[in-house]
Amino acid sequence: MVANQKGGVGKTTTAINLGTALAAVGEPTLVIDIDPQGNASTGLGVPRSARKLTTYDVLMGEAKLADCIVATRIPKLSLVPATVDLSGAELELIDRERRNFILKDALEEYSVHGENAFSYVLIDCPPSLTLLTINAMCAADAVMVPLQCEFFALEGLSQLLKTIELVKVNLNPSLAIQGIVLTMFDKRNKLSDQVAADVRENMGEIVYSTVIPRNVRISEAPSHGVPALVYDLRCPGSQAYIKLAGELIQREKIRVAA
Repeated sequence: MVANQKGGVGKTTTAINLGTALAAVGEPTLVIDIDPQGNASTGLGVPRSARKLTTYDVLMGEAKLADCIVATRIPKLSLVPATVDLSGAELELIDRERRNFILKDALEEYSVHGENAFSYVLIDCPPSLTLLTINAMCAADAVMVPLQCEFFALEGLSQLLKTIELVKVNLNPSLAIQGIVLTMFDKRNKLSDQVAADVRENMGEIVYSTVIPRNVRISEAPSHGVPALVYDLRCPGSQAYIKLAGELIQREKIRVAA
């Protein structure tokens, strides 16, 4: 899962482009959009009119996960889209049995009964610590945290790490921090260098060596309904996400083997 309770840190951008990069190197990948804003769905070129069955239907028990998966224009990359209906899901689920594990149960059912051909499942979470995010944490094996290179970066990170630890202790013992990826890095700005150094000093090896630069082509891509890797493969942002995908694959091999 890709999560950070702070908005505007490149969370959805990371989910879209990392998923595209994984698919591009031959790893079948599924992106599950669990954010009511549905930005991952828009960024992958799935218009709202085409979102017939969504994550909301899965959480409400009105559809199987397999029925909600749609193909994207990127080969080997699929999506479970989201709509604004998700914004009311928390209230609707409050009295549901196993309300924290609905997404986990849906994924497990799909793996058992469906033809699970996905090497990676990326869950794009809302920028808040809600029941939707808890569902993602209970369903996930690991959390990737995009962290913007700005002054308050570490302040928000500490709260997220506490939440992850609480979920690990009480709900999902297998949950791990897959890594922290520094985003929106501006090499012209000394503050970016300082923040990156502080994060690496405090968090150590869980911080990816790959840094995602601040790049206008990454910002432009969603308005065209395509990931940055499709919009401009050669731009520094796209190349960084390809490098990040390589790092992720290596880390996952080590984690699974451990």
